[in-house]
Amino acid sequence: MSSELAFFSLLVQQGSLARAARELGLTGPAVSRRLTQLEQRLGVRLLARTTRRMSLTPEGELYLAESRRILGEIEALEQALNRTRAEPRGLLRIHATFGFGRRQLAPAVSEFVHLHPAVEIQLTLSDQPVTPGEQGFDIAIRFGEPPEARVVARKIASNQRYLFASPAYLARCGQPLTLDELVNHDCIVIREGTGAFGTWTLCSRKQCRNIKVSGKLSSNHGEVAVDWALDGHGILLRSLWDTATDLRAGRLVRVLPEWSGSPADIYALYPQRLNLSAKVRVFLDFLTERFAAYRSATDSEAELPW
Repeated sequence: MSSELAFFSLLVQQGSLARAARELGLTGPAVSRRLTQLEQRLGVRLLARTTRRMSLTPEGELYLAESRRILGEIEALEQALNRTRAEPRGLLRIHATFGFGRRQLAPAVSEFVHLHPAVEIQLTLSDQPVTPGEQGFDIAIRFGEPPEARVVARKIASNQRYLFASPAYLARCGQPLTLDELVNHDCIVIREGTGAFGTWTLCSRKQCRNIKVSGKLSSNHGEVAVDWALDGHGILLRSLWDTATDLRAGRLVRVLPEWSGSPADIYALYPQRLNLSAKVRVFLDFLTERFAAYRSATDSEAELPW
C-alpha cells in the first residue's frame, strides 16, 4: 500500500509519465500500466491525461493529500523506531534466581541504570523458572541448557557446579573418597526448579551418574544452603560463582574434585519479538561484556574468575 502512495506522489511531483519513468528506471508504458491498475483498484480516475499534459482530478487531489500525510506519518514512525533502537528506554522486566539475582545481577542492574537512566528495571527473584513473553517478563536468566521454546537464548557466562564442604565438617565426618560414599554423608539439598529433589547429576571426564543424597537440611535458597555448609552441616553442590570467595579463603574445600555437576552455563532468554528492542539488546550486551571474564574455573585457585 505505501509503495502505491509513494508512486503516485512521485508521479505528480515529476509532472509527466516520461519523467516519472526515468526517475523510477521504468519504461513509459510500464508507468502508465501501473497508474491504470491503481485507478482500477480504487475505482476512480486520479489523473486527467492528454498527449501533452496531465492534471489531478478532484479524487486525485484528495488521494495525493492523504498520500503525503500517510507517508509523512510512516517516515515519522520509522524515525521514532530508529531512535528507540538506538537509545534504550522504557520498562524492562527481568526474572532471575535468588542467589545469582541478588549477588551478581542486582549490582549489574545498578550499574546499568546509571549508564542508561531512561531505562526502568523491575527485577523479580524466585526459584521457579519462567518463560519470558508468556509471564510478563522481557528477560529470564536461566542456568543450564535453555529449554526448547519460542525464545532466543544468549549465553551470558560459563559456570560450573562443584561439591563443597567446610574443613570442620570434613574433620568430623571424613573426606569421601568415592561417589558412592556420598550416601553416608549429610548433604545439603537445594530445592530449585522442577528437577528431582535430592538427586545430584555428577560428571567426570569419563561418565555421568545420578546420585541420590539426603541430609538434615534443605532449602530453596542457595545462599542459605551455602551458609549451612560454612557452618559445617554437610556437603553442598553449588555453582562456583556462589562459593569462589569462600573457596579462596579456605572456608570451603572441594570434595571429590574429579566430579562436577551437570553443565550450568548462564543464559538470558527473551522473546523473538524483542530481538530488535534497544533496551533488551543493550542490556544483554552490557551483561555479556560484564561477565566476559567469568569462565569455567580450573583446579587452580588463582584462576577462579568469580
